[in-house]
Amino acid sequence: MGIKQNKLAFFVIVLLLNCYCFGYQNNNDSIPFIVSDVYLYKNQAKYSQAFKKASQLLKISEQEDQPKLAGIAHLNLAEIHFSMGGLDQALKFASAAEQEFVDGKDSYYLAMSKLLKARLLAHPDIATSNQTEVTKLFNEATLLLNSNKNLAEYLSNISLTEALIEKDRGEYAKAISLYEKSLPLKNKNEEDFLTAKIFLGLSECYLARNNIDRAKNNIAKAEEYAEIFNFQEILLKTLLCNSKVFEKEGDLDKALEYSKQYQDKLIALYDIETIRDQKLYADRSEIEFKNKLIESINKNNKENTEKLNKSNLASIFTSALLIIISLLTVSLYRNNKIKLKTNELLVKKNKELLTAKENAERAMKAKTQFLSTVSHELRTPLYAVTGLTHLLLQENPTDNQKEYLKSLKFSGEYLLTFINDILQINKIEAKKLTIQYIPFNLEEIMSDVINSLSQTSKESNNVIELQVDKDIPAQLIGDPLKLSQIFINLVGNAIKFTENGKVILQAKVIENLDNHVTIHFEVEDNGIGISEEVQKNIFESFSQGSIQINRKYGGTGLGLNIVKSLLELLKSEIKLESQIGKGSKFYFDINFERVKDAEIEIDEIKEDFNTDDVIQNLHLLLVEDNKINQVITKKMLMQKNITCDIADNGYKAIELAQNNEYDAILMDIHMPGISGLTATKEIRKFNKVIPIIALTAISLDENTDGFYEVGCNDIITKPFKPDEFYKKIAKNILENLRLGTLPDNKFD
Repeated sequence: MGIKQNKLAFFVIVLLLNCYCFGYQNNNDSIPFIVSDVYLYKNQAKYSQAFKKASQLLKISEQEDQPKLAGIAHLNLAEIHFSMGGLDQALKFASAAEQEFVDGKDSYYLAMSKLLKARLLAHPDIATSNQTEVTKLFNEATLLLNSNKNLAEYLSNISLTEALIEKDRGEYAKAISLYEKSLPLKNKNEEDFLTAKIFLGLSECYLARNNIDRAKNNIAKAEEYAEIFNFQEILLKTLLCNSKVFEKEGDLDKALEYSKQYQDKLIALYDIETIRDQKLYADRSEIEFKNKLIESINKNNKENTEKLNKSNLASIFTSALLIIISLLTVSLYRNNKIKLKTNELLVKKNKELLTAKENAERAMKAKTQFLSTVSHELRTPLYAVTGLTHLLLQENPTDNQKEYLKSLKFSGEYLLTFINDILQINKIEAKKLTIQYIPFNLEEIMSDVINSLSQTSKESNNVIELQVDKDIPAQLIGDPLKLSQIFINLVGNAIKFTENGKVILQAKVIENLDNHVTIHFEVEDNGIGISEEVQKNIFESFSQGSIQINRKYGGTGLGLNIVKSLLELLKSEIKLESQIGKGSKFYFDINFERVKDAEIEIDEIKEDFNTDDVIQNLHLLLVEDNKINQVITKKMLMQKNITCDIADNGYKAIELAQNNEYDAILMDIHMPGISGLTATKEIRKFNKVIPIIALTAISLDENTDGFYEVGCNDIITKPFKPDEFYKKIAKNILENLRLGTLPDNKFD
């Protein structure tokens, strides 16, 4: 063979090896996601999916000759069998994983496999229990993690394993000490799951030692992690712990309630089909494991036989092969080294990005859930505060008492405004706000805003002036509610920072076409003004310029941020001009569609009725589980000569509605047993016409469409203002009369 032919052959070999390396790199990109899925499905008790992903890892391990991947698969299979009660099978998989991590030369996973094996051997129900071997495994795991400074942070896994063993033995005091020592836990793949497991273990140990307060505290932490990350088995066990807590506290009803929840969730999580599928996959995985061992042994025997038969032939080709390898090594060494480093970096970066994304999503979910819960929990006592304040103001208090009560009323309304502002911001951030496109009269909207703020303006000795361009059409299509929020925030701010001055709300046409009209809005005042430095951050959350301004003028600092966000939803932008001591001007433009004459329909009750005349002598059903709220609402009804029956749960509400005649139903939504929505749905099966008004401390993630779908006619949000409360009742009574569903002589 000539020199040119040799060069050509060498080039072809190099090209083929490069293609192989490139294919290997591309295939390797999906491995971190499969590993992540194995741990995720295992920790969420989705064992069927976990078995499938583990099988994928085993196939990739065979194809790519990566024993570490087989070790990860077998390590997870061992933990799944352990969870399902198959201790002997779990020990087989753990031993296989240990050997594979030795072959893969991975100290971290080797240490984790030794810790799992130690826990299995120390378990009271294992047939091959060996304390000497357990101690040896702990020592080896400790040595592995201490041998590399990058692995020292994972030593807390040793304390966790020791804690689990001591708990299984009933040594609760030792287990508590070891659990606490293991916090904060560091783990490459399941840090959140193991942290939740620590809190669950602590709660079980404290329960065993009758330390109820600490048990409850740790149950709450375990529930928090389990709910965020959907750890179903941990959620199941927290129900059992809660049942035991209430049993120890003597609250047998609560204990029974949680015990029932535990049984229901246990049945749902481990129904017959699920157990059958899990058993099927477990048996299949064990059979595949045994078959692979047999296949490996046979393969080795066959290879040894072939080697013996072909040893002479192999020696002939050895020299030639060594020469080719040497040539390839020189040319490919640097290229492969760069590719391997690039691949490792990509895998690492992908993992970091995935982790960052998951952390951000978890944080946002936790934040949304927290605000939803806080909103509901604050609105309920606020209803009591504002309701009782209203009732006390109606009972002829002394002048001193009246001042205190007015201050209390103001504080309650301020706190409610703050809660609403916080929720508004988070609804926008969570993209839960949508734009309505309905006909409305712009001048009426702006006039309503001016009227609602007129009293506030008088208190600051200000004059509010409304300037509306006569060329603005009588009807436009848009979102009047969000426009009102924008005007209220801007005009309210102008009044707050102006004394003895003037505030102007202006709207004028800047473009007038057949199908749409563009309107320029301005809110101008001659108040204290805003410095250039403060203007840079004035639209950020909680920004009011300075602490001194906040103390003097009050407020949450969220209004302008809400305005900015709402205008962005309306495809507009807020702008500002201001000078210290000369006042401020906020302005923006919005494009509206015109309303065609055919689209204008008026089918609503005009709100020019006398509320007191409508609601006199009504008989209502009040559905409310909170005793204080029952007293407050009933007394507010009595002030208007309205009688009511009270149902403290949904079942009672259905029974009373079926057996009695009522003019309307006031339905609380969040109740134990069945919810107000479910009760409403059942009532609508036998009474289609009675007005049902939902009373709810509505939270961030609730959709009001669901209220109307089950049959509610209207919604009143707690805490509500008395005038609004009475007006809503009157409006729904009149609407029922207009539709012909009440007798015509009802108000004779």
